Order: sequence, then structure tokens, then C-alpha cells
Amino acid sequence: MPTIEPTSVPKRGAPIWLGMLVLYLVWGSTYLGIAIAVDSIPPFLMAAARFLLACSILLAWSIAREGRSFIVPTRREWRDSAIVGALLLGGGMGMVAFGEQTVPSGITALLIAMMPVWVAILGGIFLGERLPRVAVVGIAVGFAGVAILAGPSAFGGAGALDPLGLAAVLLSPIAWSVGSLFASHRAVLPRRPLVATGLQMLLGGLVLTVMATVTGEVASFDAAAVTRHSLIAFAYLTVIGSLLAFTVYGWMLRVAPLPLVATYAYVNPVVAVILGWLVLGETIDARTLVAGAVIIFAVALIVTARSRMRAPVIAAPRPPAVVPAGKPATTL
Repeated sequence: MPTIEPTSVPKRGAPIWLGMLVLYLVWGSTYLGIAIAVDSIPPFLMAAARFLLACSILLAWSIAREGRSFIVPTRREWRDSAIVGALLLGGGMGMVAFGEQTVPSGITALLIAMMPVWVAILGGIFLGERLPRVAVVGIAVGFAGVAILAGPSAFGGAGALDPLGLAAVLLSPIAWSVGSLFASHRAVLPRRPLVATGLQMLLGGLVLTVMATVTGEVASFDAAAVTRHSLIAFAYLTVIGSLLAFTVYGWMLRVAPLPLVATYAYVNPVVAVILGWLVLGETIDARTLVAGAVIIFAVALIVTARSRMRAPVIAAPRPPAVVPAGKPATTL
């Protein structure tokens, strides 16, 4: 997969910190946006419409900008983009949307933050990547945090979460990790980052459409039942969460130190928990605080350890864009 080389010397300053603020707040707020959107829009249908709309804008812009020099993706690029899109958007973002019907947005964000843990584990299993001891410790600590957070659900204790929703949220970072590893190590994708992202959104959106059809969402969808709040959340996720934040993210990869950019991986869950509490009245109890601190500490250990390795860092999602070539995965 072609890499995106920095076009300027890494620097810091007001524009850099403004860009980080966008990544922290916008990507952290997408969990809240998803929770509001799926309140009256079926989850797979909502995600499909969101990414199909975003991809149409990205691809139209790319074709208009490049004109006759636009390179049509090859058959291999279409195939690999379909695999990446299905894993990242269908398995990753689709499961988040489905899970947030019953699992609080803050808890969802904390569990999705486990993505670097799964990247480390699956990278070792399938790619033979050797991990520093610090990363191994981070993996153990991360699972301890998940056990604290999800333990009551396994034993039917107080604060138990819906089993189906919890399973979907736990599956999401695994699917995202597999897709990220395939995209960064095996896939042949279009060289133009916007074209690569747009194609993955297109094909992933089609997979989500199939999921929405198979589960009966398309047949039972009632447009009149969609609330104004859900529509606003949908528009926010599409325009701000996906298009704007992704553009900022791509720029940040070129001008800011990668370890700084990767900090969104453990800031986003904090933002999501706070917003869920402020806007939706989600409970923040001692168990959530302890589990959140443990998981974020684990993510910090792994992201820091991997940032010191020569291999590309794949950080946790925040939920809008698809994997830019050779760079950390993000959420949409």
C-alpha cells in the first residue's frame, strides 16, 4: 500500500493544535452522533446512507479535480477495496451503530478504544510482528479493563449490558483491526488517498446496504418516523465527522509528529464519555471510571510502544474515515 510522505517538516503551533482539537472533539463526538442517529434510523441503513453520501462527494471531487488524468481503479484495487470496506465499514462501523442501540455511547467508545490491542494481537498472529514488553503489558491491561467494564454482563450483575449489543461492540474493533492490517500490509489500493477512501466507502456502503436489507431494515423503514434530532446527527456524522475531520486528519499526517496525532486514540473515549453524560444523561459510575482509566492506560502503552517501532502505527478509531495509505486507521 503506498505511503503518504510528509510534505513539510513536522512542526507545532496554533494550526497544529487547532487540528488536534478537531480530531479530539469531532471524532470523540461521533459516538454521541451515532447514538442520536440510530434512535429513529435503523443502524445499518443509517451507516450505509452516511458512507454512500460521503463517498459520492469524495469521488465526484476527485474526478472533477483530476479530469482526464483521473486513473480508473484496477480490478485488483476494486477487489481489495471491497475487502477493506467490508471489514472497516460493514464489520467495524456497522457493528458500532448496531451496538449503540442498547449500549451507552460512552461505554461503546471505551470498548472501541481497544482497537490497538487487537491490532497488536492480530499483527503478531498473522504477520509475525514482534512486540515490545511494554505492548504485551498493555494488551493484558486492556483486557483487564474490558473485564471490569463487561463483567456484570457476563454474570448478570447490576449494570449488565444488553448481550447482543455488547457482542456487536466487542466485534467491531476486531473487524476494524483485520481490515486495517490487510489495508496496510496486503491490499493494493488506489494511489490517490481520496480515491482510495471514496472507493472503500462506496463498497463498504454497499455491504451495509445488503446488511440492512437482510435484517429487514429497508423493508420496515418509515421515513416519517425519523426525528429532526436524528437527521441533524446524520448530517453531522456525514459532513463533519467524515468529510471535514478526515481532511484535517490527512493534513495533520503531513505536518505534525505522528505520536502527537496518535493521541486521539485515548482522548476520543474521554470526550465520548463526557458528552454521553452531558447530552444523553448516561451514567458514569465508579466501574466505568476505573475501567475507562485502565483501558486508556493500556491504549497509551501500546500506541507509545508501536510509535517507537519502524512499522506503521495503527491507532484506535474515532469514528470517520477509512485508512489513508500507510497511516494509522481512524474511525468514521
